[in-house]
Amino acid sequence: MYFSAPNFIRKLFPMLIWSFPSDGNSVYLTFDDGPTEDLTPWVLDKLDEFDAHATFFCLGKNVEQHPEIYKMIVERGHAVGNHSYSHLKGWGASVSSYIQDFDFAAGFIDSNLIRPPYGRLTPTQAKILNERYKLIMWDILSRDYSTAISRRGCVKNVIKHLYPGAIVVFHDSLKASRNLKYALPRVLEFIKTKGYVCRKIEL
Repeated sequence: MYFSAPNFIRKLFPMLIWSFPSDGNSVYLTFDDGPTEDLTPWVLDKLDEFDAHATFFCLGKNVEQHPEIYKMIVERGHAVGNHSYSHLKGWGASVSSYIQDFDFAAGFIDSNLIRPPYGRLTPTQAKILNERYKLIMWDILSRDYSTAISRRGCVKNVIKHLYPGAIVVFHDSLKASRNLKYALPRVLEFIKTKGYVCRKIEL
C-alpha cells in the first residue's frame, strides 16, 4: 500500500503543499532523513544518470556530521529542505520545542522549505511554521523504509500512482537502502519512459 493524505486532512491544513498543478510533465522526487555517508552519494550519481533533479529534506544533525555531502547535494544542482534537527515528532512535543528544532536546523540548512518528520504536526505548529517557511508534504509515499514492503512493492507504490505534479517521498537513510537501491533506478526509468521530467522544488 502507499499513503496519500485524505481530503479532510488537506482541508484541515490548507497551508501545507501536497502536490503541484498537474499541467505539464513535471514530477518531484524528494529524499528525507539524509545526508548519509554511504547512500546519499549513490542517490546523487543515480539522479545524474537520468538527468534528474530532486529535493533533499535534510536533518540538521546529519548535515552537521556530513557537511561535505550536504555541499555535494547543492553543488550538483538539487534543492535542499529542512527536516528538523533531530527528527522530532510534532505530536506530543510542545509548540516551542518543535519550532526550535526547525529553527536550530536552519543554522545548518539554507532553505525556506521544510517537511515535518512523519508528517505529524498540530494545527498550531503548522500555523507558526507557515509564517517562516514553506511546508512541503507529499502525495506519494514509497515506504522504502518499511521492512514489511518488498523491493518490488516499493516500486509499485510509486509508479502505479505517479502523475504530473506529484510529490514523491524516498529516504536516503540506511534503513531505506535495500528498497531504495532497487526502486530508484526503476522509478527513474519509468519516469523517462513516460516523458516526465524530475524537477527540484523551488518556491
